[in-house]
Amino acid sequence: MSTVVASSNPSGIKLRVTGMTCASCVMRIQKMLAAVPGVKEASVNLATEEASVDADASVTADSLAAAVRKAGYGVATAETTLGVEGMTCASCVARVEKALRQIPGVSGATVNLATEKATIQALSTVPVSALKTAIEKAGYAAKEVREQERRPSHRTPVWWPVAASAALTLPLVAPMLLSLFGVEWTLGGWAQLALATPVQFWLGWRFYRAGWKAVLARTGNMDLLVALGTSAAYGLSVYLLFEHAGHAVPHLYFEASAAVITLVLLGKWLEHRAKRQTADAIRALNALRPTTARVRRDGAEVDVPVERVVMGDLVVIRPGDRVAVDGEIVEGRSHVDESLITGESLPVPKGVGDKVTGGAINAEGALTVRTTAIGAETTLARIIRMVESAQAAKAPIQRIVDRVSAVFVPVVLAIALATFLGWAVATGDWEHALINAVAVLVIACPCALGLATPTAIMAGTGVAARRGILIKDAEALEVAHAVTVVAFDKTGTLTEGKPSLAAVAAAKGSSRGDVLRLAAALQKSSSHPLAVAVMDHVRERRLPVPEARDAKALPGRGVEGVVGGRRLALGSTRMLRELRLDAGPLQLDAQRLERQGRTVSWLVGSDGDQWRLLGLLAFGDTIKSTAAAAVARLHRLGIRTVMLTGDNRGAARAVAKELGIDEVRAEVLPGDKAAVVKELRDAGAVVAFVGDGLNDGPALAAASVSYAMAGGADVATETAGITLMRGDPRLVADSLDVSRRTYSKIKQGLFWAFGYNVLGIPLAALGMLSPVVAGAAMAFSSVSVVVNALTLQRWRGVADAAAGLHSEPASSMTVRGVTGRARTSPKQ
Repeated sequence: MSTVVASSNPSGIKLRVTGMTCASCVMRIQKMLAAVPGVKEASVNLATEEASVDADASVTADSLAAAVRKAGYGVATAETTLGVEGMTCASCVARVEKALRQIPGVSGATVNLATEKATIQALSTVPVSALKTAIEKAGYAAKEVREQERRPSHRTPVWWPVAASAALTLPLVAPMLLSLFGVEWTLGGWAQLALATPVQFWLGWRFYRAGWKAVLARTGNMDLLVALGTSAAYGLSVYLLFEHAGHAVPHLYFEASAAVITLVLLGKWLEHRAKRQTADAIRALNALRPTTARVRRDGAEVDVPVERVVMGDLVVIRPGDRVAVDGEIVEGRSHVDESLITGESLPVPKGVGDKVTGGAINAEGALTVRTTAIGAETTLARIIRMVESAQAAKAPIQRIVDRVSAVFVPVVLAIALATFLGWAVATGDWEHALINAVAVLVIACPCALGLATPTAIMAGTGVAARRGILIKDAEALEVAHAVTVVAFDKTGTLTEGKPSLAAVAAAKGSSRGDVLRLAAALQKSSSHPLAVAVMDHVRERRLPVPEARDAKALPGRGVEGVVGGRRLALGSTRMLRELRLDAGPLQLDAQRLERQGRTVSWLVGSDGDQWRLLGLLAFGDTIKSTAAAAVARLHRLGIRTVMLTGDNRGAARAVAKELGIDEVRAEVLPGDKAAVVKELRDAGAVVAFVGDGLNDGPALAAASVSYAMAGGADVATETAGITLMRGDPRLVADSLDVSRRTYSKIKQGLFWAFGYNVLGIPLAALGMLSPVVAGAAMAFSSVSVVVNALTLQRWRGVADAAAGLHSEPASSMTVRGVTGRARTSPKQ
């Protein structure tokens, strides 16, 4: 595809265009660019492959790139993730997003308060430095993710500001606490000033710094509210202290300003700890990445950094080693523990020809593995990317919060000013009016609003990932909670997908041996499961297989080709009907086999223009042992089940009856599955489609939410919103359950976040809350929202319960001697 690359310059915008071959290309692009509203002049140079555009300030690189796309060219884009430090609330998120989206060439920006990361989609030549500058101008620190992760740990404990602030504040609030027990004691005014000042301007300096940056950016945030509120209480106390210095000092409010800062610092520290726990899933997955591998080179085994392993290298995995790369076993047999990747509870037996996944743990046997994937293309790296992507994305429900956050701080400031003026005018008591206004400023909490959705999504996607359920994005997680119908593909989803040849019958004039040999000839070069079953059967009996030519697939029907000069076809009952052939005496055999749940294929041959039936082959595919439990679990959740299959009606009904599936659609072509899904959606259902991710692409795309089943070494297609890392259909019900619970936590978090503000702000404005109580409520609101989301980590799926797995905290996932190295002692 041709690409366009844009860069800004003092006189306009330049776009580097590739793919031009002649003057006609130049004229076409110039014409499209000149047609963009606001463009004054556009010129394209074929030699330098560059377009220069002089335009109004309102014209963006995006609109110009869109014009070039319309002319038939592509636009090179890139996604960048930056760490953002200094954000405290939803208003901060909105400010950073707004700053990033104003950069020419940036098409989208999403900021996550819980992960403290910004994900930016932009033209590939928008420099990272421009993104960092925009974030810094908005008042925050921007760092590349790797730089942020390499940041040295704090030399001093992160809790020390809380402890220091609490130690200085305790004497200030002691008189109030002691009075509850009838003890009267008062601290002197100057002593109060001495204790409150370091709390206000040393430990509380972070609020002034962040609040001032917000003012410079012409916006507001939680820090500005805290700084204004506590400064007002502190300032009033200083005024009263000096005003009445020569005689009895009235009540001062130093304890209010100091207690508010202490409580907010405490809330932020608890929130920080809780947010780290929500990100434990990613840290645990990253801990699985080995740093070294033992590679066989030139007849010797050497330890090398995993980054230096190349495709095709032979990697030696000793007992107790962590598998360093994705690969295929070429020597040895062992059991491999893939539980932290696929959620499979028991070690899986592996032998020559089997695939292994980097990050898994080898058990008792030595293995030699040929490397098939390295770096960013390994299964573990792709899993981490999927989980990070899901946790960084915004759920649709977050849009409500974004709209509120945009106006939250200005509205609170207006309410605080109205409270101050209203009480002052009504009572004439300016001191009391100011304290009520301080309470309004302090209780307002945009932090809880910003944390409610991302913390629940992080916890939900994290706990799902640890159990082999990879949720691609937040939208899939949110939609899944409302699913009313689950449509399953049959083969490989409800059945093992490894059929065996169960019966062969020959029509009059043919023999069973002829039917087998001719069927094998047609399927010799095919990798279809039914073809593999035929070839295995033929090899076991050492039957000679003739050569076929012009073999081709008949989509949804079978295969045809020429064998020994005769045209043959092997296919489904649908194919037989389309050829208008009568099954004759074999019809009774076919019906009997179908009632047993067998898949029947018909072999026909052409004598000139006339087709003739030669025989039938019947295949049996074992139903997965967990399929019935999965269907029953879905029914308990109130979800209707449907099975879509290209198999014959008899076999499909037999499987459906055994599993208790509500509705069967048989003899459905792969391309028609999407139409059935659309039909179900048009009837008002929210449809989840579960397939193998191979030939179910259209149906996966048509579903409200799509599931692809994959093995531990086979992450599903990009089409699927949710990937199940092992072929256990019970994971479908588990994913719907965790989605419902996550969505419930989001709603609970938003309810409490809105509730704190909707109830708290009016109570403070009415003078019914002191600043100290208001500060405690504000701190508690953020912490409670995050802790509520963390309860998701105790979730345990039905697949886990059946396997006897215990829900262990994320931090314990790095046991088994994980040190980030490929070698792990089995005794650890």
